[in-house]
Amino acid sequence: MQLASNDELTEYLIAPNPAAVGLTRAVDGVDHTGAETTISVVEERPLTIFLNSQEIVTAMTIGDYPEYLALGFLRNQHMLSDDDTVTGVDFDEELETVVVRTEVETSHEEKLKKKTRTSGCAVGTVFGDMMEGLEDVRLPATEVKTSDLYALAHKINRTPSLYLEAGAIHGTILCKGARPLVYMEDVGRHNAVDKVAGWMFDTKTAADDKILYTTGRLTSEMVIKTAMMGIPVLASRSGFTAWGVEIAREVGLTLIGRMRGQRFVCLSGNDRLIRDVDPSSVPEESKKSRRKSAG
Repeated sequence: MQLASNDELTEYLIAPNPAAVGLTRAVDGVDHTGAETTISVVEERPLTIFLNSQEIVTAMTIGDYPEYLALGFLRNQHMLSDDDTVTGVDFDEELETVVVRTEVETSHEEKLKKKTRTSGCAVGTVFGDMMEGLEDVRLPATEVKTSDLYALAHKINRTPSLYLEAGAIHGTILCKGARPLVYMEDVGRHNAVDKVAGWMFDTKTAADDKILYTTGRLTSEMVIKTAMMGIPVLASRSGFTAWGVEIAREVGLTLIGRMRGQRFVCLSGNDRLIRDVDPSSVPEESKKSRRKSAG
């Protein structure tokens, strides 16, 4: 597979850095033939998130962008709103903690009593009232060009990443049109999307003209998080769950899955797709670019 050029990578505001210290470790093993081998494996470590003086959750994460992960998690759990003034985000690497401080004191004891384990990887956890406020969400009817979807998939699949380096990782990418903007990875897809949400919250980035691309399944939790972030389009290489599709249709989210080469399936928002390119003109994926395992 031909990886993206340096010029293509400059499209990103944040791109993966698979060579960053501490994200992977070389581990010796034995392959199927009995021969000794050394491979890169992804590190994971605990990160405890505090909101002011209250401990909220401990997440298992690869350790990059802890401030964005904390902000995005709190934002997606309705513990931070767009109106809240954040006065500080303090990361202590030695203690493996992030403390988010707000101008107004907060208290979420009751919310913390209602936890629901999700279908996410790395034992993702959300709270029992995760659908609170969803009934009021109606996403903008943003049109999507299929040429942009094909271009995004081509660029993202060729971007150097932890996935291609070591596998065992999920990616979530914030995009605008055919341009990928922010590419986050983590052991759980919920962590990856929370990092994107944290970046958007911190930079006050508008959501109504964006696409969220994920390498993971299109589950109810992923649909809910995308909708609550205000992003009108969610796309994935992977498949769907029925509840995820049902929620997407209720809130007006364009939901596109099974994006492989020329192919994709749209189960919500087909009327917002602008089919401006003949699929037969799009190259099929090579076996090396199908991202089913580390290269």
